[in-house]
Amino acid sequence: MSGSQQRVAIIDAGGANLGSVRYALERLGVHPAVARDADALDGAERIVLPGVGAARPAMALLRERGFDAALRASQVPVLGICLGMQLLYEGSEEGDVACLGVVPGQVLRMAPAPGARMPHMGWNTLQATADADPLLQGIDDGSAAYFVHGYAAPVSVHSVAIAAHGQPFCAVVRRGPYCGAQFHPERSAATGARLLANFLRWTP
Repeated sequence: MSGSQQRVAIIDAGGANLGSVRYALERLGVHPAVARDADALDGAERIVLPGVGAARPAMALLRERGFDAALRASQVPVLGICLGMQLLYEGSEEGDVACLGVVPGQVLRMAPAPGARMPHMGWNTLQATADADPLLQGIDDGSAAYFVHGYAAPVSVHSVAIAAHGQPFCAVVRRGPYCGAQFHPERSAATGARLLANFLRWTP
């Protein structure tokens, strides 16, 4: 199925990057619908959870609109972006909040280090943790992506790409039908466009 025929839903979780994510998908030939409550996810073949902001208010909004239960029960691929990726985990130090829990682990505050100012803002390189992951097809080691964050998930068995800023952290995660990018694909030029295109083709 081509991207233009897919039913893709973008969750409105109050993030300022919703519009730019929608435009990035439109450049790939997709015409996504914006979902403002869980009922709007019915019939979606792909779900995108973008996010800019803090974990506690974002989770409160997801619960208020019924998205939390719908996402936990999803049978279709889900992509979390930036904060949206962090919300896939069990919890976050940011606001000491329980998150969706579909990926094991806790999101932690990034520690300052020599030469690594916080928050982490700007371009950084990706390193795959395994060969030929479908989400990274066509993305070479050392490809650059754009990050803006002060919290991160640690590297785990579910990390398919990592980056380092002071210390290594998970840059792309995948578990079951859930995946996430800590960076902003909508701001990451060819690398980001390729990740989104791979997500649209991905079959968990």
